[in-house]
Amino acid sequence: MSSPLDPHSALKDDTSVSGPDMGPSATEVSATATRTTGDETSFGRWLVETALLVLLAFALAQGIKAFIIQPFVIPTGSMRPTIMEEDRVLAEKITYRFNRKPEVGDIVVFDDPMAQHPQLIKRVIAVAGQTVDVQDDAVYVDGEPLSEPYVHGKPTLPGTIALPVTVPEGQVWLMGDNRPNSGDSRFFGPRPVESVRGRAFWTYWPPSRFGALD
Repeated sequence: MSSPLDPHSALKDDTSVSGPDMGPSATEVSATATRTTGDETSFGRWLVETALLVLLAFALAQGIKAFIIQPFVIPTGSMRPTIMEEDRVLAEKITYRFNRKPEVGDIVVFDDPMAQHPQLIKRVIAVAGQTVDVQDDAVYVDGEPLSEPYVHGKPTLPGTIALPVTVPEGQVWLMGDNRPNSGDSRFFGPRPVESVRGRAFWTYWPPSRFGALD
């Protein structure tokens, strides 16, 4: 015969049945809140670090532009065919800041004395103490004709400045390679060395003209 159901055994069986769902425990809620706070802190830290990196990159770029090297867009055809309109060139600033002053033959970027463009680009023809003149469609420096293969045989005519001119101390005489179409020192006279922004040394755009300037 089967034995009657043991009430204590039934009680034990009942205790194995789960009770009603009471929701997450306090420990689980605390852990979730901690994770949320941690995620917000990490995002905030990433945002601040990213902003600092962007500011640092901007400051570094501005420093390089101000003191080391700067790109320029050529606004006119006064340096044809050495440099064409809309060419992009690089001008370095270290040479004139730490090494030497502009020399004859250098291609320089300088502030436009006529204020028609932010900067112009020309070639240094004479420096302080040298005397410039134009005779027989050619440039003379200190009484000697200047060898200028970069003008490709184009004539040099006088401008509005009376010649000859002896370049004052701390100034340079500047002319474009495209002599018939260049507003230069023949029209605005010698320019202070302080107005020179840098020595143009490289064309980087367009790709077909990529290379050193001379």
